[in-house]
Amino acid sequence: MIKRTVFVAGVSAGYLLGTPSGRRQLEKIKVWAGDVWRDPRVQGYVQEYEAQATAFAKKQGAAVWEKAVDTAKGAVSSSTTKYPTDDSSPTVVEPLLDADDANPGQR
Repeated sequence: MIKRTVFVAGVSAGYLLGTPSGRRQLEKIKVWAGDVWRDPRVQGYVQEYEAQATAFAKKQGAAVWEKAVDTAKGAVSSSTTKYPTDDSSPTVVEPLLDADDANPGQR
């Protein structure tokens, strides 16, 4: 079924892009899509969902920021020193990036 859908999409794209009548149809489709986009009802939905997304981002932004900071602190502290389970001294591990890796070619 997917092969048939891909085939039909390919034939349709070839018609729209490859023939003069297809290009005329493509222009009609562009005009229709622009008219639909500019419709006040569609723009009302767009503004409604933009407001919902903005409110969600404002509400969740602080929680996401705190989680990102905690994760970064945990990654930095665990990437430089590993503490073994026995009583021996900790093993120091090199960080993944250092200042020279951040600016290659500038020494």
